[in-house]
Amino acid sequence: MVKDFVSELTDNDRCCTLRLTISIFLVFLSKAVPLYLSEMAPTHLRGGLNMMFQVATTFGIFTANMVNYGTQNIKPWGWRLSLGLAAVPAVLMTVGGVCLPDTPNSLVERGLKEKARKLLEKIRGTADVDAEFQDMVDASELASSIKHPFRNILEKKYRPELVMAIFMPTFQILTGINSILFYAPVLFQTMGFGRAASLYSSALTGGVLASSTFISIATVDKLGRRPLLISGGIQMITCQVIVGTILGVQFGDNKELSKGFSILVVVFICLFVLAFGWSWGPLGWTVPSEIFPLEIRSAGQSITVAVNLLFTFIIAQAFLSLLCSFKFGIFLFFAGWITIMTLFVSVFLPETKGIPIEEMSFMWRRHWFWKRVLA
Repeated sequence: MVKDFVSELTDNDRCCTLRLTISIFLVFLSKAVPLYLSEMAPTHLRGGLNMMFQVATTFGIFTANMVNYGTQNIKPWGWRLSLGLAAVPAVLMTVGGVCLPDTPNSLVERGLKEKARKLLEKIRGTADVDAEFQDMVDASELASSIKHPFRNILEKKYRPELVMAIFMPTFQILTGINSILFYAPVLFQTMGFGRAASLYSSALTGGVLASSTFISIATVDKLGRRPLLISGGIQMITCQVIVGTILGVQFGDNKELSKGFSILVVVFICLFVLAFGWSWGPLGWTVPSEIFPLEIRSAGQSITVAVNLLFTFIIAQAFLSLLCSFKFGIFLFFAGWITIMTLFVSVFLPETKGIPIEEMSFMWRRHWFWKRVLA
């Protein structure tokens, strides 16, 4: 019975299954890696180094697309090969994890101050780390007095961090990016592409997403987080509205997109993915990972990951129903959410560029809105 069910799966189903497997694999990485990178990186390079997590994620998605594209014609066991190859990054992660050192913050928190200082001097390349090390010690002493981080994060003094822990991952998913990447083959087939062409187009979007992250790495510590989030949001809104308009006017019952309009749709979807790749994609993880003080850091990052996965599940389950109901309006639906999140960033998110993690609490008290909340 199970064999019959599996044999009836389409290539698109198997494509989504492999991506789902990788998504489950990323659950474990999403909690630890952004925090690890933020704690290890020097302040002036923290944004760019943190985004290496997104680089690895997007190249994983691109690799999944290429694996599906390469195994689609291997009958009848190609889908088994595509699923089995997901074990490769799992093995690499396990082996790499054994070789990684703890962060200085983690060592200080466990009372290994001498070891922490030596590690800090090693990764900074200098013995002049007195100020940074003392900040870590002070933060650790404060954190050790907090016995219930999940309860404490609800306190008024942590309200800005809690709001960002909830809204940043929520908005990241409500850009619609996961829906486009998960269901790209279905989406392109619906617009008139053949099966092979739809898989090729989804592989193209995966490649664009992977390469676009390098734009963010090169600019985030120079321009800051807010300019990238806002400009990326504007570009995504524009692309979603254009794609929705083209599909609304040129595509419908008993109508197919012409080759020219089909190419135009793919171009603007790629531009949308490009904008996400250098804005909300990496920064949706970077910003939450760097704003939490040590005493609530584990709780804050846990909430961020949990909210991200919750909305990933909701949108993944609802997307095909929304596509059938809204049709071309699905792009306008996501454009509306991107408008809201862009306004949210411009109003409520202060710039975190160049601010040490241990000093983030002062940033909120200087912000025009949050200083009133915290007063």
